[in-house]
Amino acid sequence: MHTETAALALTTIGTPALWAVTLVAVVVLIGVDFLLTHRPHEVSMREAAGWSAFYIALPLAFGGFLWARYGSSTGVEFLTGYLVEKSLSVDNLFVFMLLLTAFAVPASLQQRVLLFGIVGALVLRGAFIALGAAALASLSWAFLLFGVILLVTGVRLLRDQRSGATHEVDVSSMRSVRLLRRLMPVTDDYRGTRMTVVEDGRRALTPLAVVVVAVFATDVVFAVDSVPAVFGITGDAYLVFATNAFALLGLRALYFVLVGVLARLVHLGYGLAAILVLIGVKLVLHWAHGIWPGVPTVPTSVSLVAVLGILALVTVTSLLATRRAPVAEPVDRAEGERPAVDPG
Repeated sequence: MHTETAALALTTIGTPALWAVTLVAVVVLIGVDFLLTHRPHEVSMREAAGWSAFYIALPLAFGGFLWARYGSSTGVEFLTGYLVEKSLSVDNLFVFMLLLTAFAVPASLQQRVLLFGIVGALVLRGAFIALGAAALASLSWAFLLFGVILLVTGVRLLRDQRSGATHEVDVSSMRSVRLLRRLMPVTDDYRGTRMTVVEDGRRALTPLAVVVVAVFATDVVFAVDSVPAVFGITGDAYLVFATNAFALLGLRALYFVLVGVLARLVHLGYGLAAILVLIGVKLVLHWAHGIWPGVPTVPTSVSLVAVLGILALVTVTSLLATRRAPVAEPVDRAEGERPAVDPG
């Protein structure tokens, strides 16, 4: 394998101390989120905006630290990877919104469901990152494999966007939900933040447990797409994990900021498809460059500019296309209301 390809896969800034500090910080932030959601309450726009600002400022500050400590190349890789992950995470929010609606999750419990989804996504992506780093370090064709995965995913997103099938969720057909219903009975209503209760001497699940499992199932799908996308920006496993962690940690607050306008981002699918195809091509070219040095590669700085341009373009065109459409209001459901999809 060409030395430049090997360097991309093996070079890392992730010292044991830096990994330890990062993991502790992630655990602390998740712990704070669980404390905040321990007593169910409806999230106000002010609260959501404040936490969103914090979770945007945090990775920007960390990117500045990386830039100053390890150089501009590392800083650009982190910021580009974070931007890609953040844009892909908005797609997660669409599916989360549909699941919360399908299960009629009370407004006061929605942030708890989102938090469980974020924790599940972090664990899954951590496992995928470890596997991906091992593959890139020992298999030269792993770059080609990751590139093909992104190209296929990008084409699928484009096809779904054009056919209008994007973001469809059929809860009743989800295997994880069907299996859960067979294993245990499910109550007809929510019981606060409790996942299980005892009724008539039998342990039963609440709808909250069922929707959390459904969210975990979607996390698997998103991990398959997002992890190769960041490996297309950097081969540093630490940076891949850090970009995923920072992008995911702010999702809970971002959901409540964007829930009213998510439906207006009608062209987001085109943008995400373009980003995945761009990074897929970047990975394929990088693999080819390791075999034939004359093959050009795509610099990370070019990827950063391209991703910013794509996101800006689809945002503007989406808002223009829906400028006369009313902004959707979050549905407020009373505690204990029966879910729209009967989980029993």
